[in-house]
Amino acid sequence: MKVLGISGSLRAGSYNGALLRIAGQRLGDGIRLEIHDLSAIPLYDASLDGEVKPEPVRTLLEAIASSQALLFATPEYNYSIPGVLKNAIDWASRPAYASVLANRPAGILSASMSAVGGARAQAHLRDVLAATLTPVYPSPDFLLPMAQNAFDDQGVLQDEAALARLEPYLRGFLDWVIAHGR
Repeated sequence: MKVLGISGSLRAGSYNGALLRIAGQRLGDGIRLEIHDLSAIPLYDASLDGEVKPEPVRTLLEAIASSQALLFATPEYNYSIPGVLKNAIDWASRPAYASVLANRPAGILSASMSAVGGARAQAHLRDVLAATLTPVYPSPDFLLPMAQNAFDDQGVLQDEAALARLEPYLRGFLDWVIAHGR
């Protein structure tokens, strides 16, 4: 099974990128997490959204289409999701109701430097994904607040309690994806 990881952060040393890498190491045998870089995706422009899309967009669409599930990791910017993540979803959401996102199961993780841990961003991302017909794993949010204290300088998650919460989240997510027939 291939799970596509998408981080809402472009920052080198991103806590959400690190969280995706750690999740990928814990998904289990026979399950591969491929992390997609959003940095080359142009801003959505309907005049570019024709038969031939920009190459970075085509690459994103192919990566989504070839995956059985999506795993988003999003920071929280100004109470919501980062623009780069919303932009990528806007590109992938076309055509409406028949896009590569429609009926593709997704999970959401958040690592945030705030005490809220990305809860507001997750709520907004769930709303955006509802519009694209992307089902989201129905579980309590996986939030990693104060992420700057949870990782070491190499991006290794040192917070044992967070690791203890991540593993059952991922097991439940994968069981749910399989139940979705993926």
